[in-house]
Amino acid sequence: MSLKRAIENFAEGKPVLIFDSEDREGETDIAIPALSVTHRDVAFMRTYGGGLICVAISSESAEKLGLPFIADIYRSVNSSYSLISRIVEREGDVPYDKRSSFSIWVNHRKTFTGVTDIDRALTIRNIGKAVRYVLSGKDYDFASEFRSPGHVAILRAADELVFERKGQTELSIALAEMAGITPAVTICEMLDSTTGKALTREKAREFGKKHGIPFVEGDEIIEGYSELLGKDLSLITK
Repeated sequence: MSLKRAIENFAEGKPVLIFDSEDREGETDIAIPALSVTHRDVAFMRTYGGGLICVAISSESAEKLGLPFIADIYRSVNSSYSLISRIVEREGDVPYDKRSSFSIWVNHRKTFTGVTDIDRALTIRNIGKAVRYVLSGKDYDFASEFRSPGHVAILRAADELVFERKGQTELSIALAEMAGITPAVTICEMLDSTTGKALTREKAREFGKKHGIPFVEGDEIIEGYSELLGKDLSLITK
């Protein structure tokens, strides 16, 4: 029932709480479809989430928009910036995964500082619009709408989503696909200001009940997405 409610919320542009797994980051993210995000949603995420406010997008849309992984950009930097080539992540650097999903950080060109709730919501919604536009088969000039660096991080999902990587990026995009919406989702980790760690699964679940937000576990999304595609769960990358 939690997955059903999560899909329904996403289809209506409403938030969902997604817990990845205890054997990964062990974090719950507030997830909201990017096209629906308002400045009140940004305030909600920074107040009750407290982590980075990012926008996860599908691999196909990232490719069409020309948005690579930031690590690949760093690797291509010439010798004038030797430090960059030395600090870029290598295999084994990320303790819970093979790599991160970060692409570039942007502000929409109509923002001022880019960091206010109104500015970030504007940037987020327009990233969603860009994804919807290119996936409809139209050309899109990303540089005419956005500038970088900015205050909103874009995350690029793995090509095969949860069959390749089980991060919040892939889980949120898989949920978006199940809900039949544009695969662009704003996510923000829920942190615990008392312990200094991620909010526990139990506390996140309680928060969801208090605020009427469905809480769904990564395994539930993976199982539902696998059934949707008719794929064997044994193919999931551990």
